[in-house]
Amino acid sequence: MKQVVTLEEAVGFPLAHDITEIRPGEFKGAAFHKGHILKQDDLEHLRRLGKNNLYIIKTTPAEMHEDEAAEAMAGALCGPGVGWQEAPREGKISLKATLDGLFKVDVEALMEFNLHGEVMCATRHTNTMVKAGDIVAATRAIPLIVARKTVEAAIAAAGSTGVLTVTPLRQPKVGIMITGNEVFYGLIKDKFKPIITQKVLELGGEVLDTVFLPDDETKIAEATAKMAARGADVLITTGGMSVDPDDRTRHALTRAGVTDIVYGTPVLPGAMFMVAYLGDIPVLGIPACGMYAARTVLDLVFPRILAGERITRRAIAELGHGGLCLQCKTCTYPVCPFGK
Repeated sequence: MKQVVTLEEAVGFPLAHDITEIRPGEFKGAAFHKGHILKQDDLEHLRRLGKNNLYIIKTTPAEMHEDEAAEAMAGALCGPGVGWQEAPREGKISLKATLDGLFKVDVEALMEFNLHGEVMCATRHTNTMVKAGDIVAATRAIPLIVARKTVEAAIAAAGSTGVLTVTPLRQPKVGIMITGNEVFYGLIKDKFKPIITQKVLELGGEVLDTVFLPDDETKIAEATAKMAARGADVLITTGGMSVDPDDRTRHALTRAGVTDIVYGTPVLPGAMFMVAYLGDIPVLGIPACGMYAARTVLDLVFPRILAGERITRRAIAELGHGGLCLQCKTCTYPVCPFGK
């Protein structure tokens, strides 16, 4: 409800309108915006503008000012790794990553939150790599005064664990196994090792060892067990992912005890990618596209694995929406549609 009060009585209440200031040749615009909550320090400035009385807004117990609502919603939206430091500005709060890692959004909870109409939260895409201090989302109440029950309903939709999180990536020791008779016997030069090594280093990991193996199930299975015994946190195999009779890598991994195999993805490049597990050790099978494509399904999945996510068939199936790389002449990933 709008009321006229003296300057002293206005302290602590939001302005009902903008207050314009004109300094000839210097400035013309709003010195104070509608909704600004007046402070004692503002009074001298207002007196210089010729203000002795002001229109302010008084809320009822059933209402919330936009700034109060924004802080309440921010608290509900932020999970581990996400927070804010600055006070709301015109009812908006920018939410930032508090650490380096993988930004995740509970997309369904975000949808339920935004269905309440007079409140909003806009985010970056889920599964985005971020740095501490990066803005990952923003929230605000849309009207200056919002119904308290609307804010409370939106907060309830956000749940108790937060809609937005940033998870740090572990720094794994990665065992790389490059399979294929053509490379093992020196018929062609290997191109996988430098590419896979670079992708491991990009995410803060280290290469425990790289071994070259023929298309021999027994030798691949033995090498898999040895890598695990040496302390590999992740195993990456290259080659042998197709249905050709000479490609034995998947069969060898099964012999080694690998389970929960998900073979095939709705992503290009990377349709013949494989993810599986040897106990708790993720095992990734990289098809031939990993040699020549700048970015593949590995770039979409690897950060999630390092953030502790166990990749399922459903998680792989969800990659189909946005899973088409456009093979641009100049790659700008991750600032592009791939994986979004």
